[in-house]
Amino acid sequence: MISEVNLERILETLFREIQFTQTPSGLYDPLRYMIELGGKRVRPRLCLTVYALFCDQFGEEILSPAAALEVFHSFTLIHNDIMDKADIRRGQPTVFRKWNDNTAILSGDVMSIDSYRRIAQAPAEVLPQVLSLFCQTAAQVCEGQQYDMEFESRESVSMEEYIQMIGLKTAVLMACSAKMGALIARVPEEWCDAFYRFGYHLGLAFQIADDWLDTYGNPAVFGKAIGGDILNDKKTWLLTRALEGTAGEKRTALLQAMRLPIQTAEQKAAKIAAVKAVYDDLGVGEEAQAEIARLHQKALSELDALPLNVLQREMMARYAARLIGRKK
Repeated sequence: MISEVNLERILETLFREIQFTQTPSGLYDPLRYMIELGGKRVRPRLCLTVYALFCDQFGEEILSPAAALEVFHSFTLIHNDIMDKADIRRGQPTVFRKWNDNTAILSGDVMSIDSYRRIAQAPAEVLPQVLSLFCQTAAQVCEGQQYDMEFESRESVSMEEYIQMIGLKTAVLMACSAKMGALIARVPEEWCDAFYRFGYHLGLAFQIADDWLDTYGNPAVFGKAIGGDILNDKKTWLLTRALEGTAGEKRTALLQAMRLPIQTAEQKAAKIAAVKAVYDDLGVGEEAQAEIARLHQKALSELDALPLNVLQREMMARYAARLIGRKK
């Protein structure tokens, strides 16, 4: 078993020393920019954490696939920021704002390709399973993003539809990260599946926490402007629950707030404040926190059937607590 101290040290070194092709710089500089922006590295950290439970050292067989998870995630952020017209990512200009739309699209494409190159470094005996898992997950993430965009033009969606969407857009990549670490550690198949379910439920909690932070977080800590989901008519957990749980005048007030114009900075601020006021009145922020806690516990329960020792269980519990207790 590898200690968490060593895991953190390796993770820091991995992304400090990550290499991309040098030329043409106009294509590859945005890749370096995205990685240098930092981030939580929650996906490679989960992959390495699961692997560390069963192995004594990190080698390229796990480090390259773990890096691939972050590279792929960064690719999705580049493209999603274009779709969402987001100006800020991790406190800095988004790629399409710093360069332009065409550069962001092309650099995102090559970043996706680079992630597959890194996945291919997985051990030969498990590469078919690892590659199949990664390909399936990559397609599912795109499916989730498509649902997310389609939902923007709808007045409301059901909670079932919302959970399906975030399951695809966010949770499956977390699940993939956990299972990939288990696959490369060569643990039994049923263990790999349990880690997948752990990652999936934790990913749902992670996304709902992200929804909550977008409305209630501190922008200086969160790393991007608060209220972006409201301005983009994103069907978040908060909005879905609010529309599902209210009627009459309160529902009318929420729908009217959602339809407010956003042409100027003052109008944007007014729309965010109006929608948030309805959320506060309905208490959906507190309900979201309760759902995050429920999913957190459900994730941990997926590991109950595994023969993990106390240290292994504590390591997974600390990962989950760190992820769900985040402020950004």
